[in-house]
Amino acid sequence: MVPSCPIPTPTDLPPAPPTPETLAYSLTLPAAPRTPAVARAATRTILRTHALDDVTDAAVQVVSELVSCACRLAPVAEVYLSLRYRDGALRVVLYDGHPRHTHPRLAAACDARRRAVLRVLACVVKACDGDWGFGDAREPGGGTRMWAVLPRRGAAAYLDAEP
Repeated sequence: MVPSCPIPTPTDLPPAPPTPETLAYSLTLPAAPRTPAVARAATRTILRTHALDDVTDAAVQVVSELVSCACRLAPVAEVYLSLRYRDGALRVVLYDGHPRHTHPRLAAACDARRRAVLRVLACVVKACDGDWGFGDAREPGGGTRMWAVLPRRGAAAYLDAEP
């Protein structure tokens, strides 16, 4: 009989410790009032684990703003948060179930509302020399995709920036 699980051999190496380049997390969270606090705590832990303490302040603010917006606007019970580190930048993506409107006036009004809710996010991302936006979710369930890219250098200098 062949065992179904591989047996470790002395030549097997232990897994490499987490690094910024291995940061790749996805969380499905309830669209609830306490969710932004949970997302902030998870983000702090994840960034610390991957030796990205220097970007924590900016990243936690960005995650908090995106999750708060999604929980406020999502007509569904869950939101989806993704944290990735690629090419020297932290990428934060948030999906909510709020469908994009097909009527131009409704779409413009909804986009203006979302921009207004995300004005603090816009300031943080700008201070970090990053980029952000929102649009149609490419996921099968539809909805809205919001994202922010924080270059490590800019996010690390976030609290040192002059007002």
